[in-house]
Amino acid sequence: MLIPVILSGGVGSRLWPLSRESYPKQLLPLVNEQTLLQNTLKRLQGISNQSSPLIICNENHRFLVAEQLRKINVYPKHIVLEPLGRNTAPAAAVAALSAITYDPEAVLLILPADHIIANPEAFTEAVNAGMPLALENYLVTFGIVPTAPETGYGYINATEAIPNNSVALAVKRFVEKPDFETAQAYIASGEYYWNSGMFLFKAAHYLKELETFAPDILTASKQALQKAKTDQDFLRLDETAFKACPSESIDYAVMEKTQTAVVIPLDAGWNDVGSWSSLWEISEQDNQGNVSLGDVVTEKVQNSYLRAEHRLLTAIGVKDLMIIETADAILVANKDHVQDVKKIVSRLKTDARRETELHSKVYRPWGSYECIDNEQRFQVKRITVNPGASLSLQMHYHRSEHWIVVQGTAKITRGEETMILSENQSTYIPLGVKHRLENPGKLPLEMIEVQSGSYLGEDDIVRFDDIYGRHK
Repeated sequence: MLIPVILSGGVGSRLWPLSRESYPKQLLPLVNEQTLLQNTLKRLQGISNQSSPLIICNENHRFLVAEQLRKINVYPKHIVLEPLGRNTAPAAAVAALSAITYDPEAVLLILPADHIIANPEAFTEAVNAGMPLALENYLVTFGIVPTAPETGYGYINATEAIPNNSVALAVKRFVEKPDFETAQAYIASGEYYWNSGMFLFKAAHYLKELETFAPDILTASKQALQKAKTDQDFLRLDETAFKACPSESIDYAVMEKTQTAVVIPLDAGWNDVGSWSSLWEISEQDNQGNVSLGDVVTEKVQNSYLRAEHRLLTAIGVKDLMIIETADAILVANKDHVQDVKKIVSRLKTDARRETELHSKVYRPWGSYECIDNEQRFQVKRITVNPGASLSLQMHYHRSEHWIVVQGTAKITRGEETMILSENQSTYIPLGVKHRLENPGKLPLEMIEVQSGSYLGEDDIVRFDDIYGRHK
């Protein structure tokens, strides 16, 4: 049995300001109407003898991930929640430990959730070709046939064919991201492939090799899974045990040390969408080499990526620029310096700027809210509550709230009262009073909330009851 394992724990900081900690790139529709996560799952449709996928994600993204799966009718074996990121080797260990409880001979297909493959048929052929090797206890990785001397990727050196196999090569060595001259030499030799971070192997064999080369990762992963707790549709790993786990990649922990690593060359239009220039390369360009998305007007602009999310974006007489506009931030970068976006994000995090974590529109399991105005002692939010959804029963120590219904029907609990409000009706929630907002209708509920008080932070919420199991 083949179990797809989708790793959805990354942040994608090089695609800031669109990708942020609370809503990272794998959850965004960057290339078509579906998100990268949804595209990754749909790509599996041509692979034979597979079971339901296993998803591993950051616990803060759990409701977003679950909703995106529901929208494409994918029902996972588990959605495993990582309390914090520990790279790919522990994530694969947890997946393997879980898989062997279903099938001791299970084969895992490990896939990042944020990659693009333009030719899914070629991807399917490569996976099917790798299955016999995985069953023979090889650890299979997929090496991308390089098209340019990229310095943003690691490389795999492989030349020797596997006996009795026409597609795979024995891995000679893995190499880190090279400088440009070294990358040119790699390409010229024809002996190197980009490291895709995609793997195919038997769960039991990966665990055996992990026990040999990284037993501390295996031990910590076992403890985190043994102490895991079921939380609605999620499996929540034990935080203390998982925090003690070393943070290492599958490459570093196992693949660079094992004698059973093989690579299957893959030429399928792969892209890890690791930067704005990568997104520019794979997007449809006009006759001036520009990609324009949203409300964009240009004059004498060349070879640029222009994306407007919330307002008119205009550009005149520029070239080789990446210009991305969101509701609360604008990025302007030369195409040759997009890898440095991470440095900007690091500086913003050092300054404790919220723009690294949250968009102005914040998604919650019940819907979303967006701050549309704020000053020192007041804040105005636009709130959308999905049909049948409910906010927690809560109170605030430092703020009161006015609620105005713009569209739909609101069921409101205020202290001991329960009331129904419709369009253009409003109510007041005094400071310190327990309250709950629900949408009993079949249409989205649109609200305007005016907060006033000495402190308006999101951490001023005391929850008494929550249907989503949230405690903070």
